[in-house]
Amino acid sequence: MTQTLAPPPPAGAPSRVSRLRGIDWRSYAIYIGFAVVFLLFAIFLADDGFLSGTNLLNIFRQTAIISVMAVAMTFVISAAQIDLSIGSVAGLSSVCAALAISATGSALFGVLAGLAVGLVVGIVNGSLVTFLGMPSFLVTLAMLGIAFGLAQLITKSAPVPILHDTFNAIFGGGNLGPIPGLLLWTVVAVAIGWVVLNKTRFGRQVLATGGNRVAAEYTGVNTRRITFTVMLVSSVVAAIAGMLYAGRLESGRYQWGTGDELSVIAAVILGGTSLFGGAGSVIGALFGSLLIGLINNGLILAGFDNSQQQIIRGLIIIVAVALARKR
Repeated sequence: MTQTLAPPPPAGAPSRVSRLRGIDWRSYAIYIGFAVVFLLFAIFLADDGFLSGTNLLNIFRQTAIISVMAVAMTFVISAAQIDLSIGSVAGLSSVCAALAISATGSALFGVLAGLAVGLVVGIVNGSLVTFLGMPSFLVTLAMLGIAFGLAQLITKSAPVPILHDTFNAIFGGGNLGPIPGLLLWTVVAVAIGWVVLNKTRFGRQVLATGGNRVAAEYTGVNTRRITFTVMLVSSVVAAIAGMLYAGRLESGRYQWGTGDELSVIAAVILGGTSLFGGAGSVIGALFGSLLIGLINNGLILAGFDNSQQQIIRGLIIIVAVALARKR
């Protein structure tokens, strides 16, 4: 019987091993990590209800607002900037929206008040970074304190209830059939963010600005306009996130959003966006957010208290920096 041998690969063709070595595994780290963590929790927490439909749906609900903010933060970090004020802006927006609804009884005025917070903060942040050349880290760190203090001051540290059913239903409290409203907000935000970053001229200019500002300017990119725009959009999206908190929890509180900036930044970096600018992934940011929510949920089911969760969240940020792709 004659044995037929496979023809040898053509000269110069890369072997299977070399092709595997050529893959940038960091680009897939978030998806691999998500699958591994999910599998581990599914095995060890199966008896605690981890795999129940209710629990899995709760993970999506609990991470939805972080995911929405992570989309905007992807643009900010891709442009080699940072926004530490988003959590406090969310809290201030929730408070202003609640106060406007309480005073007028109108959901529309509440939405306009919440968006106005994002616009004002975004214009201030963007102007200081763009026109005065101040580092975005310092500008937004200062704005974090200002927004938090202002929200606490105007409410005298008291919650402001929202009794408007329409507002609460639209902003996080309602469902579209069996689908939670917060999940719809996440899908819309991710879809818009992905299209803009990957399929539009603006998205390419954001990546060019973060990758090499000087080279981008030589090719005609208005890097100041790009920087101003991403800072403005970040604050506006943070304001929307604040209204999602307000609608879901039926009240405006200065505490809403506190500490979210850490989770959002960690989600974005874990998702493959370069901490040094020039590369970004909206889908990766979504999975980064889900991974953090997955870990938090698993730790709660495993019996860890809040302080231990905070420690592990800090470790996640360290891992995120370690995995950050250098340009």
